[in-house]
Amino acid sequence: MALCILISGCTGTVATTSLPNVDNLAYHLSPGDRLRLEVFREDVLSGEYAIDDQGVITLPLAGEVRAGGKTLAQLRQDLQSLLGQEYVRDARISLEVAGYRPIYILGEVQRPGEYPYVEGMSVHGLVAKAGGFTYRANEHVVYVRHGRELDEKAYRLTSGAAVLPGDTVRVGERYF
Repeated sequence: MALCILISGCTGTVATTSLPNVDNLAYHLSPGDRLRLEVFREDVLSGEYAIDDQGVITLPLAGEVRAGGKTLAQLRQDLQSLLGQEYVRDARISLEVAGYRPIYILGEVQRPGEYPYVEGMSVHGLVAKAGGFTYRANEHVVYVRHGRELDEKAYRLTSGAAVLPGDTVRVGERYF
């Protein structure tokens, strides 16, 4: 998604794009997420696994498996193939996210800070968790830094604007 931020010298306004809606996002796993793996009749392989800084999980017997950047369905398929080929006959697995990375909000909200991510969370939901906007808040534009990106980007705030684990959301001041 290309984002052009245009700054007008006369008015001081920022042109923005909209954040994608919650329904249009496929979540990609990333370092800091925790996964719960259940392998039918294989207690040694079943358990909770954290994705490390290199984006891998380490399974007993199977070793390191790349998880970062994949969707849950992609990783489930990879694990089923890997375990079924070499370790478990007719591998039947269940895989789910046990814990997401936290999200952060700062700026013109009542209680800025770190909050646990809930699947399908919107920016409005995050603002509500943070006690709502302050009287100085710009309720039309938010600044978001996704995961490990270095720069924040300005987005129009709509009711379905999605936030993802690891995001930092900043609510700026309004100037009029």
